[in-house]
Amino acid sequence: MPDAAAVAAPGAAPRPAGAEEARCVEIDLSRLDPAVTEEDAQAFSRINDVSLSPEQTERIVSPARTYPRQEYVLATHWHPEHVPMELLKTRIDRLYPNRVDELIIPTQHNVLLDYDGYQGVEVDCYSSGFNHKVQLLLHFRGLDAERAEVLSSMLRHTHRYRASQLFEYLDALCEPAGEARRQQAAARSNAEEELVGFVAVQAAKVKALLLTHEADLPEDAYKNKLVRNFLDTLRSRFGERIVNKAQVYAKAVKDLVKETFSLSYFYRATEVIEEARSLGAGIVIPHPEQFWPILLADYDVDGIEVWNPQSQQYTEFLINVVNRRNRMGWHGKRPLLIFMGDDCHMSEKTRDPAEQDAAKAAREIGLQPAWHDFAIRKSLIINGVSRRKIINEYRSRLG
Repeated sequence: MPDAAAVAAPGAAPRPAGAEEARCVEIDLSRLDPAVTEEDAQAFSRINDVSLSPEQTERIVSPARTYPRQEYVLATHWHPEHVPMELLKTRIDRLYPNRVDELIIPTQHNVLLDYDGYQGVEVDCYSSGFNHKVQLLLHFRGLDAERAEVLSSMLRHTHRYRASQLFEYLDALCEPAGEARRQQAAARSNAEEELVGFVAVQAAKVKALLLTHEADLPEDAYKNKLVRNFLDTLRSRFGERIVNKAQVYAKAVKDLVKETFSLSYFYRATEVIEEARSLGAGIVIPHPEQFWPILLADYDVDGIEVWNPQSQQYTEFLINVVNRRNRMGWHGKRPLLIFMGDDCHMSEKTRDPAEQDAAKAAREIGLQPAWHDFAIRKSLIINGVSRRKIINEYRSRLG
């Protein structure tokens, strides 16, 4: 694509002589069509198509690697998304062909799902004590749908409100009111003016397509990653370099939106816990290192997740925290349990391999390498913790 003439941003310091010639501008905004094209519409339809092709189905049921030596599978933090359970069961059978026991419970974001008589969900809520969004994993066995009507209503409200963040994100990327956030994100990500304009054009198209297809789209389509997925479809048209830079900048905007997203419409963590306990739920705090004060909240929970792919730095410390609490008798006769979460998002495996986030695509249901890390394993052994024991204890608590 031909270079555009370099244009200084309003209020920018004067450039040295010759800077215009030296600066490489990769995006010619004058050549971008701001209207939604047929190609845009097709790309949008493709990334929101939840049906699986034969190739995608084969990728789901045929993992690249198997773990024949893993005998116990504890999976209490993972996201099936739009992948059917029967395909996931086949995948698990092939991942762990020699397993002797398992506790596998899906935890979709704010949506209850069932796997062989167990139900689970990851709930967004907030802690009023330190004014921060937190998440809780709720697990059930044989949950009665009628008794769970209040919880189901709470989850529907939370799911819809959480989905509304997508529009706030899009507005921050493309509407006049989002200018301050765009400038802040551009500074954080070292994005040039033309790149900011390029992403604004694409975000406006996504917003227009969302409004056009509002009646047809599944509720699960309203996620922030829709922006990432749409930008990825532009690689063949604009090149890897531009799209990669656009992704970095767009993520910077997303982070700013998440930092300021209002918490007032989430249910309090104590409200979620109270309702879940009334239904016999088990409750686990996931990735607590992302919001440390929750360790001081003394919530009525069954366990703490000490490791997952997003929270790996303080695993040994968290193990010691749990065991110290148990020795002090903080939780009475029901000690806190140690969990690890694979945080596997199955939709990542349905994406074209060239467009996958390699780190996320490598996650597997029930695969938590920290159980085998020598330093961590030493701490677990000293404290008498194993997957087998956690499976037996937690299953007994779920009834």
